[in-house]
Amino acid sequence: MRLPISPQVRHALVALTATAVTAGAAVGPAAASGHPAKPPRSATPGAPGGEAKRQPPANMSQAGGAQLGQPGDQVGAGAPALPPGLSALSWVVADADTGQVLGAKNAHWPLPPASTLKMLFADTVLPAVPHDASRKVSDEDLKGMGDGSSAVGIVPGQTYGAPDLWRGVFLRSGNDAVHVLSVMNGGVEKTVADMQKKAEGLGAKDTHVLSPDGYDAPGQVSSAYDLALFLRSGLKNKDFKDYCGTASADFPGGPNTKGKPFGISNTNRMLSGIDGVAKYPGLIGGKNGYTSNAGNTLAEAAQRDGHTLVVTVMNPQENKHDKVYTEMRQLLDWGFSAVGRTKPVGTLDPASPAADPGRSGVEPGTAADSSDSGMGTLGWAGIGAAVVVVGGAGFLVLSRRRKTKPRSDAVG
Repeated sequence: MRLPISPQVRHALVALTATAVTAGAAVGPAAASGHPAKPPRSATPGAPGGEAKRQPPANMSQAGGAQLGQPGDQVGAGAPALPPGLSALSWVVADADTGQVLGAKNAHWPLPPASTLKMLFADTVLPAVPHDASRKVSDEDLKGMGDGSSAVGIVPGQTYGAPDLWRGVFLRSGNDAVHVLSVMNGGVEKTVADMQKKAEGLGAKDTHVLSPDGYDAPGQVSSAYDLALFLRSGLKNKDFKDYCGTASADFPGGPNTKGKPFGISNTNRMLSGIDGVAKYPGLIGGKNGYTSNAGNTLAEAAQRDGHTLVVTVMNPQENKHDKVYTEMRQLLDWGFSAVGRTKPVGTLDPASPAADPGRSGVEPGTAADSSDSGMGTLGWAGIGAAVVVVGGAGFLVLSRRRKTKPRSDAVG
């Protein structure tokens, strides 16, 4: 039996089919690897080319406490005034020792994390790859790296020890080092799955992992809350703490340096004090990131007067040089003035009795969630792809893609 189809519906189906057939040719090995050759135009508010609403989701997670699921600035009774001029889409200030969240803004807004996702990578892979392990790198090990990736300068055919590779990850945000360590962990696909499992184990409900290095991928997101979980977890690992706190080091040389080691400085400028950014007193370390879709992201830990804070900042909107570091410095100062004097607004221990985990009836990635989160009217299709079934056949409909190569976080 053939059902009647109106001319309007028939016209729409034909148009969708034509679009799908044409766009299908754009799907190739780069997209299959999780690193699209040309990332789709971002639907992330504040990102260059972003066309979405600049509002957080209507139903954010309440992991860590109901107040953390509320939009806008959240501070408790007795808190000092927040610093003026904060423009980040999302931020969290927390006591690393007690887990108390002292203040936050849009703590559970899922946003592209850029290379701050490498903290989760380290949380996951550091315990799995022996400290004394090494690998002779092949061209295959570096396959699948995204265009414009930040790199420390790994040379195929050369052997690297795990400590050197980790310094490449933390100091230079090297996606090449991440890929080699992923191979040592059993491969990129396994590492991505391991990272997702680790995130879930930490209570990081906003995080969806698609690449091990933080390179933009459609649907890959985290949140200021989750990044705080990753950094707090990492600080419990001595190697993580040492690597993230290293300002400079020597890295094994290759043919271009005649085999001589060369110096590398940490792209986390608040730690290294380079490019006009002053070092922060008491800074333990952390991880910075930047892509054209994510904007600037930064996570830092610092210690003062017996207190250790973790602070995360995602995508400052004010277009000023080093704005992410300025806002981080302001929030660290604010946090140290607030710790022990203000009522917390939540906790980094989402399973504790004081917390109220879960979402308000909407799961991450659903159409209802993403339509309110600036991810487009077709959920993740706003930044990725959607499958449309016409007459029993599947067609891939791709959104318009960026015409420029993605900018990496090579300079933090």
